[in-house]
Amino acid sequence: MRIGPHTIAPNVILAPMAGVTDKPFRVLCKRLGAGLCVSEMTTSDPRFWTTAKSRHRMDHVGEPDPISVQIAGTVPQVMADAARHNVDNGAQLIDINMGCPAKKVCNAWAGSALMREPALVADILEAVVNAVDVPVTLKIRTGWAADRRNALEIARIAESAGIKALAIHGRTRDQQYKGVAEYDTIAEVKAALSIPVMANGDVDSPQKAGEVLKHTGCDAVLVGRAAQGRPWIFREIAHYLATGEILPEPSLAEIRDILLGHLEHLHGFYGETSGVRIARKHLGWYAKERPENAAFRTMVNRAESAEAQLRLTRDYFDALVAGVAPELPFAA
Repeated sequence: MRIGPHTIAPNVILAPMAGVTDKPFRVLCKRLGAGLCVSEMTTSDPRFWTTAKSRHRMDHVGEPDPISVQIAGTVPQVMADAARHNVDNGAQLIDINMGCPAKKVCNAWAGSALMREPALVADILEAVVNAVDVPVTLKIRTGWAADRRNALEIARIAESAGIKALAIHGRTRDQQYKGVAEYDTIAEVKAALSIPVMANGDVDSPQKAGEVLKHTGCDAVLVGRAAQGRPWIFREIAHYLATGEILPEPSLAEIRDILLGHLEHLHGFYGETSGVRIARKHLGWYAKERPENAAFRTMVNRAESAEAQLRLTRDYFDALVAGVAPELPFAA
C-alpha cells in the first residue's frame, strides 16, 4: 500500500489511541513489525502547543519513517495551521480525527461528531489538504448512530477533497467500543473509492486480520487495543498474511526484554516521575494473561523509582523464565 510517496509495508498499522500511542510505544511497535504507527491525537488549539503533553506528542526525533501525526478540531483554518505546525515539527503524514467517540471530544463537535456535518467536513479536509505538501489521511467511523451510517457520503467527500487514504472503524459513534465491529459498511466504502482504505475494529489476531481484509477488500488493517501489552501482534499478523502460518508466541525471556526496554524508554522520554507513572498501565497490560497478574500489578504499582520498577519487573519475569513461582511481597 502506498500513501503519497510512502510505501506502507507490511499493511498492518498501529491505530492512534489517546494516552497509549506515544513515541516509546510507536517506536516499539514499528520495531516489532508495524508498517505505520499513528500518533495519539494532538490538539489543533495553538494555546496548548507549548504544554509538556503537547511537546511530548510532537517529539519525533529518532522515530522511524513515515511519521504520521493525528490532529483534531472543528475550525478549518485552525486545523490547517495545526497541520502546518506539525509538518514543521517532523510530521510526514497528517491524519485527521473524525473517529474518536469520546464525550469530551464529541461535545466540542470534534472527532466522530463531525460526521453529522458533511459540509463542515468538506471545509476542514480541503483546508488541511491545501495547507501542507504532505499526504493527508482521515479516520472515521461507520456513522454517528445505527440509523445514520453515512461513512460512504463522508468517504466520497474525503476523496474529492484530496485525502490520500481513509481508515474506518467498524462501529458508529454511539457504539463507542461496545458490541461487535461490522465490516459490510467498510467493504461498501472500499468498493466505491480509488484511494487506499484501511479497516479498523476488533482485529485481535492474525486470523481475524486475514478475515477482515478478505471480507472488506481493504488495503490494510489497523490494530488498536489488541496491541496493548502485546506489541508483537504486528509481526504475527504480517507473517500470517505473507505465509498463512502462525508464528509461535514470544518466549517469556523475550517478553521480559521487550518490556524492560519499553520501561527504560518511557523513563527516559518522560523523566523518572512521569515515566514510572505512565508505565504502570503498560505493566498491567503485559501481565494481563498471567494468573498472578493482580498481585504483580499491586507490587509494581507501589514502585516510586525507575530503578525499583525495573528491578521488580525483571525479578518477576526472571522467576517465570526459571519456572519458579515469582516472589510477590506485596500480594494480598
